[in-house]
Amino acid sequence: MMDFLSSIQPWHWLIMGFLFLGLEALGTGGFLLGSALSGLLLAALLWLVPDLSWGWQLVWFGAGSLVLTVAYWKLFRRVNEKSDNHQLNNRAAQLVGRVVEVSETLVHGQGRVQVGDTLWKVQASEAIEAGAKVVVVGADGMTLLVERNSN
Repeated sequence: MMDFLSSIQPWHWLIMGFLFLGLEALGTGGFLLGSALSGLLLAALLWLVPDLSWGWQLVWFGAGSLVLTVAYWKLFRRVNEKSDNHQLNNRAAQLVGRVVEVSETLVHGQGRVQVGDTLWKVQASEAIEAGAKVVVVGADGMTLLVERNSN
């Protein structure tokens, strides 16, 4: 083991960096980006300073992984979470304003409507007969809030 550690070459760190990048691509959510970048930077450092001992290489790798991972989480992760469409994963909110037909009578203002190929639970302030048109005015979780369509 000591023979291997004392003979670490830049390409070992290069492979380690790409291995961490590959694992990151499997969906670790940014946890391995710091280690991947640290491995790639250490490959460059070892190429510039070939007589760097294996102990110092491990210290630089560990410190680099820690600093770069924390930097990603503090600085860059927020950039990835911003979206131009805040309702992208909120299907119920995307339906607000849509006019749909009541497929079954809304007894006490509750029932279901079909939107596309999905049956949605709905709530209205009044009983509405089947076949009437309603407009989606909001959402409460996965329940659509509807009102009788005035048009």
